[in-house]
Amino acid sequence: MRKKYISVMICICLGLLLGIVSPAISAKNVVAAGSGKEENDEMCIDYSNQKKGYVRVKYKNSTEKKLKAQVKGPSDVVYTYDLKAKTWAKFPLTDGNGTYKVKVFKNVVGKSYATVGACEFSVKLSSSRAPFLTSNQYIDYTKKTKCVKKAKTLCKKSKTEMKKVKKIYKWTLKYFSYDREKAKNVQSGYLPDLDKVYKAKKGICFDYAATMVAMLRSQKVAAKLVIGYAGSAYHAWINVYTKKNGWITGAIYFDGSKWNMMDPTFADSGNSSKDIMNYIGDGSNYTAKYIY
Repeated sequence: MRKKYISVMICICLGLLLGIVSPAISAKNVVAAGSGKEENDEMCIDYSNQKKGYVRVKYKNSTEKKLKAQVKGPSDVVYTYDLKAKTWAKFPLTDGNGTYKVKVFKNVVGKSYATVGACEFSVKLSSSRAPFLTSNQYIDYTKKTKCVKKAKTLCKKSKTEMKKVKKIYKWTLKYFSYDREKAKNVQSGYLPDLDKVYKAKKGICFDYAATMVAMLRSQKVAAKLVIGYAGSAYHAWINVYTKKNGWITGAIYFDGSKWNMMDPTFADSGNSSKDIMNYIGDGSNYTAKYIY
């Protein structure tokens, strides 16, 4: 196979994912919770679905203040998310089994935030793939979402995971065009509205990624959206799980300017292609920073 030379320019949407800055926080003691829910007058943390791989968070009152939630798992990687007042948000528990800490914050002044609630709970997933088979704040979909309905039609006759990956990948790249104007003006904290993206038939790379992962998960193909870096260059790729080979790194990957799909022959053998490994770097400089 002819070697491809892959550029590593960073797409603006990766900055949206990686540019989430942890707020300056006034921390309170973490409260141990045991009933599946931690609640006070301002917020609610519902971890009753921890076996399914997610936790739900809600700030209950009306406010014009900025709101944040943080999720920290056993590896101590902190995921910081924006919250909307009076709206449930669903966050993935991507760090596997173990102890998680979830905190909710409200802006006080400038970049300073005060803790309004927190809890610590133990997670034992029904399957290690559970977090990657459901929706979350970044990959938000239901059975009625248009791209999910399309995935059902596309994959009707597809018997294997990789055949579904190929169908969804080819359709996405054919159906959508890159929205350069949106890329220039998109703000930090942007979240894809999959139905709006579907209707517009265009989007930024974050839209592409969320669409493909939603379609795959809806077809019972476990899929991870991975954001990481090699040196100072940021990267994005989608890992998929197959019954035959387990997790396949970079089944779909973003090279800095466009999305690509790995040669299916490498998936069949359970290996990652040399192009992909060159792209994401080797073990000495490659770090998967965030997984959604």
